[in-house]
Amino acid sequence: MEERKVRVAITQGDTNGIGYELIFRTFAAPELLELCTPVVYGSPKVAAYHRNALNMEANFTIISKAEEARDGRVNLLACVDDEVKVELGTATKESATAGVKALKRAVADVKAGLCDVLVTAPLDRSEAAGFSGHQAFLEKTLGEEGKSISLLLTESLRMAFLTSDIALKEVAAKVTEENIVTTVTRLFEVLRRDWRFSNPRVAVMALNPNADGAEEQNTIVPALKQLEENRVNVFGPYAAVDFFGMGHYDAFDGVLAMYHDQGMAPLKALADDRAVRLLTGLSVVVTEPALSPFANTAQTELSEAPMRQAIYAAIDVWRNRQTYDAPMANPLPKLYHEKRDESEKVRFSIPKKHENSIKERL
Repeated sequence: MEERKVRVAITQGDTNGIGYELIFRTFAAPELLELCTPVVYGSPKVAAYHRNALNMEANFTIISKAEEARDGRVNLLACVDDEVKVELGTATKESATAGVKALKRAVADVKAGLCDVLVTAPLDRSEAAGFSGHQAFLEKTLGEEGKSISLLLTESLRMAFLTSDIALKEVAAKVTEENIVTTVTRLFEVLRRDWRFSNPRVAVMALNPNADGAEEQNTIVPALKQLEENRVNVFGPYAAVDFFGMGHYDAFDGVLAMYHDQGMAPLKALADDRAVRLLTGLSVVVTEPALSPFANTAQTELSEAPMRQAIYAAIDVWRNRQTYDAPMANPLPKLYHEKRDESEKVRFSIPKKHENSIKERL
């Protein structure tokens, strides 16, 4: 492929939502076009409607295929019916379906190598027929079911979740040794490949408030011991109140929360609405701003920071993978036995006094 800037496929998201506002505000700063070449998948007519509603000066060049994209401009690939009705801030089947159609075209182009990474604007899955969210959709489309892991990113956190989108009463049943070992192992490898940490430190949250329940003793601790035997640099289980309240998360490269609110609440408090979701573990790099499709439509000026950070994250991960995969293609065999460094285990271990108190309570 010829020398060119990183091509970023960006989907319009829900046509009644905040997608176009995020895109226009992001590329209002011309310096971003020096970093990448955006290809926005959507409708020129819908884009113009949003531009007029926002009273913004936003220029874009209409193209019909990704090969026509040019550096130094916002390329808008027309792939959605221009007659779609726009009702700002309202979730409709028509607006969600238009968002899914743009997503399908963008995924096909990234898969074909016409774009390098995919950044998706927020899309309301409740109204789109047959669409159960970006993760399930992309796994099925790419033929990589069960391989992805969804991370939420801030400047100081990279957080994965053992469970998601299930009732709290169902969480305990999903906290199994197998699930913990599988998820932490994936997270560990993702941190090595996508962020180039040579031996990432992964913290695992406890399920119960004081990390002193049966799940910690009978399931989580044994899982962590198994991971240690597999040479995964893992620590915990940690009580969330101290871990986040006292800033211990700063010492780790990745964190595994047991359930949605355990990780999402502190992350949102720390991120100031700048969180980014990375769908990784797939052959395609995918990010999106962690925002609702209708977060702020037609009310006050929306910050473009989440979309900008999503683009930065996608490009960083894509570049890290290039540098990681090249030397790993033909690794040399080890000619010596590595001595395991246990110093970090001492540094991040739970105090013995606390361990004894847990045993006494049990």
